[in-house]
Amino acid sequence: MDPNFAHKQAAALRAADLVEHGMVVGLGTGSTATLFIAELIARAAAGLKIRCVPTSERSAAQARDGGLAVIGFDATKFIDLAVDGADEITTIGLDLIKGLGGALLREKIVASAAREFVVIADSSKMVDRLGMRAPVPVEVTPFGHELTASRLANLGADVVLRAGLGVTPYVTDGGNFILDCHFGRIAEARALDDTIRSIVGVVETGIFAGMTQRVLIASETGVAELRAG
Repeated sequence: MDPNFAHKQAAALRAADLVEHGMVVGLGTGSTATLFIAELIARAAAGLKIRCVPTSERSAAQARDGGLAVIGFDATKFIDLAVDGADEITTIGLDLIKGLGGALLREKIVASAAREFVVIADSSKMVDRLGMRAPVPVEVTPFGHELTASRLANLGADVVLRAGLGVTPYVTDGGNFILDCHFGRIAEARALDDTIRSIVGVVETGIFAGMTQRVLIASETGVAELRAG
């Protein structure tokens, strides 16, 4: 069992307390988001009425199987509250690296549409600077991905094409590849995000700079709330 399971569950339960009747809720992807979705399913069975916009086919399947109403942006132009996990979170600014679960593009679309974007995690995800523990996932078009990788390497990254099952590259829900870019300690997350996204062939990056309103961090002492600004 994940040694941080209890902490993740505590953060997920606290986030579920933010969900109100009638809300449109963005559902994240990953181990912590799965716990949040499970709690929403339990509360919906007890009478909570919400609509959900998932960030991956995995989250959509969990929500539907649990009886939650799943919709897309054809049915709503906004999200009241989006809740997701993160791979790294800076203590100052609450910038994120996301996408080790492979859903960074949809996660960023949902986060950008949310009136409030809340991140739930255990305390192991907190860092002083992004890149200290996790690579930056970069979603790219399959065509020309080798050229895109070389241009990312020119920025100083150690670039690895993410593997899927067997020898096939990992393919996102959007049909793209992911290049995991190891930059090391990142001095300016927003500037690096802008630079990467300017490369032709890049679809999106896993750097979420200035997007988070609130972080719920769980540890042995309980759940702490951090706010941007």
